[in-house]
Amino acid sequence: MSGANVEQRPERILSFEDARHVVLKHADLLRNLSREREQVQLLDSLGRTLAEDVHADRDLPPFPRAARDGYALHADDVRETPQELAIVGEIRAGGDLPAGFTSLGQGEAVSIMTGAPVPAGADAVVMVEYTVREGNRVRVSRQVRAGENVVPQGSEGAAGTVLATSGTVISPAQIALAAAVGKARVSVYRRPRIGILPTGDEVVAITEAPKSNQIRNSNSFSLAAQVMAAGGEPLELAIAPDNPQRLRELMKQGLESDLLLLSGGVSAGDYDLVEDVLADFSAEFLFTGVQIQPGKPLVFGRLPVPSSAHERWIYFFGLPGNPISTMVTFELFARSMVRALAGASAGPLRGTKARLARAIHVKLGLTRFLPARLGSTWNDAEVELVKWQGSGDIAAFGRADCLLVVPPDREHFDVGEMMTVLPL
Repeated sequence: MSGANVEQRPERILSFEDARHVVLKHADLLRNLSREREQVQLLDSLGRTLAEDVHADRDLPPFPRAARDGYALHADDVRETPQELAIVGEIRAGGDLPAGFTSLGQGEAVSIMTGAPVPAGADAVVMVEYTVREGNRVRVSRQVRAGENVVPQGSEGAAGTVLATSGTVISPAQIALAAAVGKARVSVYRRPRIGILPTGDEVVAITEAPKSNQIRNSNSFSLAAQVMAAGGEPLELAIAPDNPQRLRELMKQGLESDLLLLSGGVSAGDYDLVEDVLADFSAEFLFTGVQIQPGKPLVFGRLPVPSSAHERWIYFFGLPGNPISTMVTFELFARSMVRALAGASAGPLRGTKARLARAIHVKLGLTRFLPARLGSTWNDAEVELVKWQGSGDIAAFGRADCLLVVPPDREHFDVGEMMTVLPL
């Protein structure tokens, strides 16, 4: 590698917040690009990104709907209670009133089930718990307001209303919405292809028996799983040895994808070749490190696509090779780019608060994302660090269910302090 490449690539080590800002800025650029769409069966759309707006094909609900089991009535009839009313019919969900019924009169009530249409003339439903039925009469012991326990027609969405917008990641709730408006197929964005390139002479395929100085390639599998969970399609490449020519060949293959993730080879060692080879491809390095633990030697940048008629870039992440560093930096940074390529908003990191179960002491200067476990009850959560042997300790990470976020400007945190945690 030439010394000129190194000079063109000055170190740019950012704080966690600044690095996130850079990634999200470029994720927004990617999200605004046009991309391929496809029609899929409704259930196959789970986790994909909507490429169309979903509209209500009729009013939702299509009629005033009873929200409780009870009796539909005129609220004015029960201004004073107890009050007896005449029962003139029954409506169950999916049922109809007796033939000839037109409108509920004063002093009358209709037995009604949850989800059934409220009959004309009625403006409230009294819950069955506040009634006693005797033959064809009902005794009501509680007042109700007009509109109580009635969901008005069209209140969830008038006909033509947009119920889910393009760019929404499809969850079970959106599946239900689409089903409710009769969409058996939906338009979604194509899954982006994410190249995954593991590096290092010490890494061997999981089907091989490793030597005493080698490790199996777990990073490709953890990254592939994370890519799929983020809405992408992993493209797993061969393991790149610490050889510039072979690394360049595999990197060229990886750059045919929508985003390239490299694991390993981004530290400062003599055989950490990734940045030098990227520089040979005329890479623009947006940052070359982040003040975090684990994952400080994280690289993010982009390369121009020469064959493109318009200015187009392929982005890459050089992820640290230690397994926990690889997984953590993907979640904190690369996930946002995969989501953008899939047509979705990157969105904020979704954390929660929990009390420290044990005091912790750290050095100043780094924002730390440490493997931890949540305990106690859901509304009184406490968090405790998992004992780990550093960022290569996959077993410890497997025992964790969250990351404890430790800010960079304090050394000591006492038992009971509220801390931010990021669920895994």
